[in-house]
Amino acid sequence: MTDIKKVAVSVKDIHKDFILPQSKETSLKQVTVNIVKKNKKVTQKVLDGIDFDIYEGDFFGIVGRNGSGKSTLLKLLAGVYVPTSGAVAINGGLTPFIELGVGFNVELSGKDNVYLNGALLGFTRRQMNEIYDEIVEFAELGPFMDQKLKNYSSGMQVRLAFSIAIKAKNDILIFDEVLAVGDEAFQRKCLDVFEQYKANGQTVILVTHDMDIVRKFCNRSILLSEGKILSQKSPEEIALLYSSLNQEVIAKHRKNDPLVSGENINVTIPEKKKSYKYSDTIAFNIKFGKAIDMSEVESVGVTIIKQTGEHIGGLNSRVNSDEWKEQREISLKVKTNFSHGVYYALIELFSNDGARIGITKSQYFDIVYPVSKEWSGLFKLSGNWE
Repeated sequence: MTDIKKVAVSVKDIHKDFILPQSKETSLKQVTVNIVKKNKKVTQKVLDGIDFDIYEGDFFGIVGRNGSGKSTLLKLLAGVYVPTSGAVAINGGLTPFIELGVGFNVELSGKDNVYLNGALLGFTRRQMNEIYDEIVEFAELGPFMDQKLKNYSSGMQVRLAFSIAIKAKNDILIFDEVLAVGDEAFQRKCLDVFEQYKANGQTVILVTHDMDIVRKFCNRSILLSEGKILSQKSPEEIALLYSSLNQEVIAKHRKNDPLVSGENINVTIPEKKKSYKYSDTIAFNIKFGKAIDMSEVESVGVTIIKQTGEHIGGLNSRVNSDEWKEQREISLKVKTNFSHGVYYALIELFSNDGARIGITKSQYFDIVYPVSKEWSGLFKLSGNWE
C-alpha cells in the first residue's frame, strides 16, 4: 500500500494586492485637500493566483528574480500578511527566518532577544531555558549576549536569528536568503544544518538565488515571475530555467557594440539577435577592407570564447575553397550546441606563412537552452549508447 504524504502547507489561489497612494501628504493642508479631492489610489498586484502544496518532509525551493513576489509569499506563509483572496493552511508549528530584524528589539540585549523571539514563536520561558546555551554556542556570541542588539553587526544578528530558528525548531522552517549574509564559516555551518534537515525529513521552505543550493537540497521547487508561478518542476529544471531567465534579461540590456574594433576587418551577426537557444544556428559575416592584400591571406579562423574565458572551440577556413577571397567576404554558420552563458567570437586573419595579420571580436551573444538532463558541461558531446 502506497503511503500518502500529509500536506504541511497548502496555498490555494492566493492573491495579494497593495494599495498605493498617488500623492504624498506632507502637510495638514495637503491632507485636507486630498480628503476633499478623494485622493486616488493605485492597486499594485503582487501575487496573482498562486497555488501549490508542500508535503511533510519536503525541502521546498522558491526561486525567482527580484520583484517576483517571493518575499510577499513568505510573509503570507508566516502570517505577517493576510491574503487579499485565497487561503493559506499551515498544518503544524512554523518558524520563519524571513527578514533580518523581524522579531528583534535593538534596544534589548542579545539574551533578551532570544527569549523575545522564543515567545513570538510560541515557546515558554522554560523551553527557551533548555535550549538557550545551544543557541548561544551555535551563534558563537557568548561574550556579546549582554550587549544591546544595536551594537551587533548585521552578520552577528543573522547568526543569532538563524541559531534561534534552528534550535527552537518547529514542524515547518522557512529560510529566506540565509546564506546571503555571513562569513564562509557561518555559511558552512548553515549547509551542515541543511544536510541534517534533509537526512531527517524536516519540512523546509527555502528562498535563495543560489541554484547550487536548490540542486543540492531541494526535492521540489517553483519558479515565480511577476507574481505568478512560471513553472513547477524538478529542482534541476527550475535551476536551469531560472538561469536562462536571468540570461535573457541581461541580454536585453546589453549593448550590441563589438568588443574590439578590428582595423579593416568587420564582423556582423546578420540576425542582429542577442540571444540564441540551444541548437540554433548563428552566422558570422566577415568582411575585409581594401587595405588588406588578399593575395597574402591564407585563411580565416573563428574561435568561440565564453565571456568567463573558457575556449569553446574554433574553425578555420583553410578547408574550404578560396573563392570567397575575390569578394573579400566569408560567412561561417555555427550550431549553438553549447551551454547557456555569454559568448563572443574571436576572428583572426592568417597569412601564407602562418602569421596572424588581423584580429577582431564579435558582439556578445547569449545562449539559452531548453532544460535537459542528457548532458552537462560547456558543450554537448556526440555519442551513441549501446
